Amino acid sequence: MQQLVFATNNKHKLEEVAAKLNGAIKLLSLDDIHCHDDIEETGKTFADNASIKSRHIYFKYHVNCFGDDSGLEVEALNNEPGIYSARYAGTHGNHQANIDKVLTGLKGKLNRKARFRTVISLMWEGKECFFEGTVNGIIRHELSGTDGFGYDPIFEPEGYNITFAEMGMDEKNAISHRGRAMEQLIAFLNNLD
Repeated sequence: MQQLVFATNNKHKLEEVAAKLNGAIKLLSLDDIHCHDDIEETGKTFADNASIKSRHIYFKYHVNCFGDDSGLEVEALNNEPGIYSARYAGTHGNHQANIDKVLTGLKGKLNRKARFRTVISLMWEGKECFFEGTVNGIIRHELSGTDGFGYDPIFEPEGYNITFAEMGMDEKNAISHRGRAMEQLIAFLNNLD
């Protein structure tokens, strides 16, 4: 079975991706390869940040791997928080503060259109490939749901009347930005045989 390292320490992302792979490929975490490096995301785009992670792991540990960078882009906020999604309110990973900042920024605005974007950088046998997934939706006025992470409680995907945080993992994975990018990655790996 093929092995692939996912260059992340985010357990929620690992669970989502592992569920999407459904045992087709053995997914390894950074812990599994004893990587405890602090990989700084210094890029100016999602693709830059994804590439920084995958290239760091590939060239240091010599394993096939992929990194991703994802974020929420809110139309009325000039596509913010974008690449700063995880640290929008200042502290990395403070989901509630990030959500509060988005909701405050949208006060009084009628346009609530937003989208989640994921870009994956795959380093496979020395070559780099990119895959992108997006899902459009709107930002709710208040939080709803307890599953998921990040901005999931305020993001309602197009065609649904529930937020990502109200969906089970399988339902979210079927339509999410990361799920769509992963489908392209999986199709690419399946065509290698």
